[in-house]
Amino acid sequence: MDQLITKLFSIFLTLYISTPGVASTTFTLLNKCNYTVWPGILSNAGVAPLPTTGFVLQSGESKSITPPSSWGGRFWGRTLCSQDSTGKFSCLTGDCNSGKLECSGNGATPPATLAEFTLDGSDGLDFFDVSLVDGYNVPMLVVPQGGSGDNCKSTGCVEDLLGACPSELKVTSVDGKESVACKSACEAFGSAQYCCSGAYGSPNTCKPSSYSELFKNACPRAYSYAYDDKTSTFTCASAAEYIITFCPSTNSNKPSKKSWEGQNPKSDGSDSSSSPQLNNGSMVYVGALDQSEISWATCTNVWESQTILLTVTTATWLLCHFLHL
Repeated sequence: MDQLITKLFSIFLTLYISTPGVASTTFTLLNKCNYTVWPGILSNAGVAPLPTTGFVLQSGESKSITPPSSWGGRFWGRTLCSQDSTGKFSCLTGDCNSGKLECSGNGATPPATLAEFTLDGSDGLDFFDVSLVDGYNVPMLVVPQGGSGDNCKSTGCVEDLLGACPSELKVTSVDGKESVACKSACEAFGSAQYCCSGAYGSPNTCKPSSYSELFKNACPRAYSYAYDDKTSTFTCASAAEYIITFCPSTNSNKPSKKSWEGQNPKSDGSDSSSSPQLNNGSMVYVGALDQSEISWATCTNVWESQTILLTVTTATWLLCHFLHL
């Protein structure tokens, strides 16, 4: 009997190991803007980098990336990018100053809208947010797929903030005619009060400013200043995928294509998005993601999870059955 138990345990262990492991999280980046976006990626210090740190997404394109376990870092969109005669690559907004398509360990030059993640953090939860602390350059939405928890919700900034950006915070196109990004007050003025530094370096002393409230009113779920944690940090358990969408709303548009070069907008100038505008005011993200847009990665992860459950259940039943012989 002891030999039988040992043999069955070995079979059970082999089945468990040979079965695909618990599906890891997948990031899918989707460009629904009517112009090209060049996503940039920066891993946190001490965290293994992703297979790519920068690439191009034409309008309507998507790309999926599988991170290592417990990965942490940020995604952003670079816009108005081009390559000069010497081959140096640069972008008017969100540039990572690497001189090439890959950011290679460099972060975004503000202003830039950021999607930040820490996977498998405290209590095994994924933590994520969309931040305007470094300013705004492109609308972004993060939608978790297959996760659980009361705070496992979509977040982002889907409004086009360029039109509402105060003149003192505006970044303009090369010709100076169009607003292409909106600075944070910290970036624009550099004062400790706006940067939550020095005497203002704590939640008790650093409070929202009229500038951060402008961002917060437009995008209630996004970080608007450094200590905007309570309404801006979200968590999920066992999310199979996070879909990061640039320009999720039909109103998420950039300036006229005449204002820049190298953007590849659609010939008709229309937005590629077909989803209804998301309601930031009520924090109900209606139409944030069509069912048809749920990626194959999500389906694969769900299937793998079901396979694991079936394998473990079968092996356990066999073990129990032989133990009672």
